[in-house]
Amino acid sequence: MNTLKKFLGLVWMVLGPLTMTFLFLQAIDKVGLTHTDIERTNTILQWGIILFIFLPISLGLMIFGFYAWKGEYERLPESSEEL
Repeated sequence: MNTLKKFLGLVWMVLGPLTMTFLFLQAIDKVGLTHTDIERTNTILQWGIILFIFLPISLGLMIFGFYAWKGEYERLPESSEEL
């Protein structure tokens, strides 16, 4: 099980930057497809909000993956007294 946790830690560390890169590319693509200034402003605002929300999520994925890869989750507490 610990090997699986370490492998998934690497997956999370790779998935974080990949998702943000994908979202940035999608934002650039969608903003470039707009035709009027009002439509462009709305599209920029929408994608700005999306990127603002998902940036901390992807950073959290990378941090979680780093800790899993380092083995911080190999021994979990069995009771509240161990915390």
